[in-house]
Amino acid sequence: MTNLKKSKIQNSSQSKIENRKSKIPIGILGGTFNPIHYGHLLAAEEARQRFNLQEVIFVPCARPPHKNQPDIAGPEDRYKMTCLAISSNKYFKASDIEIKRGGPSYSEDTLREFKKIYGEDVQLYFIIGADAIAELDTWKNVEKLPQLCQFIAVNRPGYNLKSGDFAYILEIPGVDISSTAIRQRIKQGKSIKYLVPEEVEKYIYKHRLYKLVEG
Repeated sequence: MTNLKKSKIQNSSQSKIENRKSKIPIGILGGTFNPIHYGHLLAAEEARQRFNLQEVIFVPCARPPHKNQPDIAGPEDRYKMTCLAISSNKYFKASDIEIKRGGPSYSEDTLREFKKIYGEDVQLYFIIGADAIAELDTWKNVEKLPQLCQFIAVNRPGYNLKSGDFAYILEIPGVDISSTAIRQRIKQGKSIKYLVPEEVEKYIYKHRLYKLVEG
């Protein structure tokens, strides 16, 4: 991320901090969720508690604009797995807003839609992983995002986020789980138990997701 864009995000965030205190805080956690796993859930719950979020909305994308994944599950499968994963937490919700919109999923478009839905009485907190920070320069209209949301950057093992890069840095317990590793384990016939919620695990095997195609 360039110093210019870092400065724009930081300055815009600081200038609005007083106004945010009177608004209802809502978290937005977008992603491919291919598949959703305990790392996603832990980050969302830590953010909810740390920033007193009234709810966290999980938003599976229709098509990730920055990822070329030949083994990506269909959007409906990923949405259903997300719903299964969050069902036990009353503060978590799932939205298919990007799936219904179709095409590449851009954060700016999604945040603007949520702004229309919730109105001006809500402050949106956009939860982003440390691995996505390096890609921010490639995001659509990234310099406009601070006008729509407050960033929560989730630190992960192997990353060292600095407090000046975003308004808020969230440290979470050292759980290093990735969807890529889970898909690989499935292809290798290895167990994914305790990496994903049990209902998600059952769904994956029932619908034979991420299996190698035998030709």
